[in-house]
Amino acid sequence: MAFDLSSISTEIIYRPPRIILTGSEKCGKSTFASQFPNAVFIPIIQEEGIDGIKVPKFPTIRSYEDLIEALGALCEQEHEYEYIVIDSASALEPLIWQHVCRKNGVESIEKVCGGFGKGYIEALSAWGEILDALDWLRDNKNCGTIIIAHTTIRQAVDPMTESYDTYEIDINKKAVAKLVRWAECVLFASKKTIIKTEDARFGTERKRAIGTDEFKLYTKKRPAHPGGGRYEYGKLPYEMNLDYHKFAEAVEKARNAN
Repeated sequence: MAFDLSSISTEIIYRPPRIILTGSEKCGKSTFASQFPNAVFIPIIQEEGIDGIKVPKFPTIRSYEDLIEALGALCEQEHEYEYIVIDSASALEPLIWQHVCRKNGVESIEKVCGGFGKGYIEALSAWGEILDALDWLRDNKNCGTIIIAHTTIRQAVDPMTESYDTYEIDINKKAVAKLVRWAECVLFASKKTIIKTEDARFGTERKRAIGTDEFKLYTKKRPAHPGGGRYEYGKLPYEMNLDYHKFAEAVEKARNAN
């Protein structure tokens, strides 16, 4: 391709999204991902969330090399899949660490390259190979990606306010940063909770959390959870039902407004 001034364009290009889908336990993340058109799952060992869902799926991935082989098949062979779903990043990370350890001849990620956190930096190269393959599928076969991730609750220290508890993606922070930079859209799913204020003794009040059967999708980052997006994915409503059709409608509306 020749790069000269005639190659400059102002055209808006819409590509299939790269999505990080995280959330609390058993809130329907895999079910939501299965609703995307022509999705194929790559289940990682210890993830059985799609066993009861009738959706195309690879055999369970049990090593980093298995995943590279599965992605290679998607790259090399003809198919009509529109979304590649990796379920999950949380289960994949230990396989990446095992690969890095074997490559460096050590038994622990903490001992790679002499330690001092260098193993986690080495692991970023393996993450990069996976993301490169997914980007190739997007550029050459028009495939979007959904990477499902679990969360953990950690205490956040904010110099501007008091410390507070927050949901964070349950993988190494360096890997989280790489995935979040790569994705156009970070979504957080959870069952909706209502806080009810009740009268207590001696004229005081107490607050009680009441769980509901509503599963919600949150699109923007808040102190309590991750989220955010670029382009039309940054203009979505903050909260919506955990339903693909509602999500797709919101994306289309934001895209048209743009």
